[in-house]
Amino acid sequence: MNRSSSTQRQARRLHRWLVPIAAAPLLLTAVSGSLYSLLLEQGIDAFWLLKIHTGRFGWLNLQPAYPMLLGALTIVVTASGVAMLLKPRV
Repeated sequence: MNRSSSTQRQARRLHRWLVPIAAAPLLLTAVSGSLYSLLLEQGIDAFWLLKIHTGRFGWLNLQPAYPMLLGALTIVVTASGVAMLLKPRV
């Protein structure tokens, strides 16, 4: 077995594992921010959506680290996707 194809296979496995984990908080942030803006235009102040958008999930407060977590997840998933795109499949 070629070492390059083994590395490529491991990269794909890692990417498939990371994407759902990274997609959940990214989707939650996008949906809560969009929904908050839409409701605010209708005169409804759903402040609880803003808390979710910034990483406060009830008793679990991730606000200090949430932006860095989202940024790191975005970079890792993007980099692994680009690496797979640039390396030809064997």
